[in-house]
Amino acid sequence: MNSFSNDDFDFSFLEEGFCARDIVEQKINEVSLSDDKDAFYVADLGDIVKKHVRWFKALPRVTPFYAVKCNDSKAIVKTLSLLGAGFDCASKTEIQLVQSIGVSSERIIYANPCKQVSQIKYAASCGVEKMTFDSEVELMKVARNHPNAKLVLRIATDDSKAVCRLSVKFGATLKTSRLLLERAKELNVDIIGVSFHVGSGCTDPQTYVQAVSDARCVFDMGAELGFNMHLLDIGGGFPGSEDVKLKFEEVCCV
Repeated sequence: MNSFSNDDFDFSFLEEGFCARDIVEQKINEVSLSDDKDAFYVADLGDIVKKHVRWFKALPRVTPFYAVKCNDSKAIVKTLSLLGAGFDCASKTEIQLVQSIGVSSERIIYANPCKQVSQIKYAASCGVEKMTFDSEVELMKVARNHPNAKLVLRIATDDSKAVCRLSVKFGATLKTSRLLLERAKELNVDIIGVSFHVGSGCTDPQTYVQAVSDARCVFDMGAELGFNMHLLDIGGGFPGSEDVKLKFEEVCCV
């Protein structure tokens, strides 16, 4: 087992005969013998690389944007950056983290539909233009504080088959979407696409079919109003572990 370190994290290459459990036990022993008994986190970076490759085999036209709030470990963020992933940031702190490792603003979407004015201004100052919204209040905040923003309208979806339902809190209805697009046109705000999230742990791949269909309706509304909408954010909810019945490839097939 070969171990290496940098300023932010340690990583090891497992040789034949070693497993992740060996790493954990070694780390526990090291911490137990030292005066510095801080908590630590162990991640399998190889598994992240495998999942990234698996994604592009199944969805070659879709660039994954990693939700930094899931795990903001620099080891994970750096690994995904080197693989060419984009980043879904929900706060100023997450934007700062991602940009601190050299990720360009074009690879970041500020995917929080309820942002503080100060953080909208920060995004504008560091060149992060893509961001989501789902209400007129948010639209007004962005129009006043980030005139170069390229907005993505988040729509509500049927998340009844998800473990963690999100449409209760986020997303505009189709009727409201039309009104928001009209208001954006009045404010001269650029709308470049639509986003949705079927909820974490979605168990029914057909849920994506309806969500994409609804997004198509919003794209058509935007075209009627003169918007050049070209981005579809298909959110999350994809199965990531091997102990679930629904497989990632089954979702991709729809």
